[in-house]
Amino acid sequence: MNRYKWGVIGTGKIAHTFATALAHCENAELCAVASRTDDKAKKFAEEFGFKSFYGSYREFAENSEAEIVYIATPMASHFEDAWLCLENGKNVLCEKSLTLNSSQTEKLLAFAHEKKLFFMEAMWMKCRPVYRKMKEWIASGAIGDIEYIKADFSNFIPFDEKDRLFRADCGGCLLDLGIYPITLTHDLLGVPDEIISSAHMMNGIDMSNSILFRYKNGAFSSMDNGFEIQLRNNAIVSGTRGFITLGNWFHCTEEGTLFDREGREVEKFIYKDTINGYEYEIDEVHSCLDQGLTESPLVPHSDTVAVMKLMDQCRSQWGMKFPNE
Repeated sequence: MNRYKWGVIGTGKIAHTFATALAHCENAELCAVASRTDDKAKKFAEEFGFKSFYGSYREFAENSEAEIVYIATPMASHFEDAWLCLENGKNVLCEKSLTLNSSQTEKLLAFAHEKKLFFMEAMWMKCRPVYRKMKEWIASGAIGDIEYIKADFSNFIPFDEKDRLFRADCGGCLLDLGIYPITLTHDLLGVPDEIISSAHMMNGIDMSNSILFRYKNGAFSSMDNGFEIQLRNNAIVSGTRGFITLGNWFHCTEEGTLFDREGREVEKFIYKDTINGYEYEIDEVHSCLDQGLTESPLVPHSDTVAVMKLMDQCRSQWGMKFPNE
C-alpha cells in the first residue's frame, strides 16, 4: 500500500471535515497545512496531527513535502492557489466549484497537463457508493432511456454580508449548490440542447435560481437551487422502464432505491459512511496516484469543464458576472 503525503490549504469548516476523513485513511500521511496566519495553521495542525504548518500559501507550496494538496479556500482564490501548487510540482484536489468560470478552469487543467500532475475537482458526490450504484443501475438498462431528472439543492441560510456565500466576488447559490444538480444531469444526459433559467439576484449574486435543461430527444431536467427556502434536496431519475430515487441531500445520500415503471420497489441500496463521506474521494485520489493517472475516470477533466460552461451560460442569462473575472 502506497502512502501519500497530504497537504491542506485553508482551515475553514470544509477543511476540518476533510481532515477528519483524511486522519482516518491508513495510506494518507498528514504532512502540512497552510493558512493565512501562523496561529490558524498551527491550531489546525495540532488538532489533526499535521507534521508542519505554514502561515503563507506560497511558503507552503515552495517548502512543504506535501505530494497531494487539498484546496479548501474560497472560490475566488481557487485559481491562484491551485496554480501555485501546480507550479511547485504538487498534485491537486481542489474544492468545487473549481474556479469562477470555464476559462479559468481550462487554463488550470492545461497547466496540470503540462506539468504532468494529477488534478481533480473535489466532486465527492461522484465518488460515493450510492451515486455509483445509481450509475450501475442505469448502465444495466434497469430504468431504460432517461426521460426526466428532478434534483434540487436549496437551503434556507440567513443573509450575512460577511459570509462567503453572499460575497459578490465569489458568492451565489449556483456555484455553491447548483453545481450538484447540474453535475448529476450532465453526467446522465450530457450537454443540453436548450437552457431555460431565471434567478433572483441581490447584491450581484443569485440568491435562488430555477434551471431547466432540454434535450432534442425529449428528455429534460428541472433544478431549483438557493439560499432563501428549504427544500428536501432529493432527486429522481425517471426512464422508460422505471425510475431511481436518491434520498434527501441526494449529493451525499446513503440510500438509493430502484423502482419499476409501475412504481414497485425492485431494489434498495443502503451504504453507511465509514467516516463522514469524504473518504471515498480520498480513496479515488489514492487509486489514481497508484496507477499513475493525471485525472480521475470518475471525475474527468472534460466533465469539470463542461459543467463550468453550463454554469457560465446560466450566469450569462442572468447578467451575473463576478467583479474579479
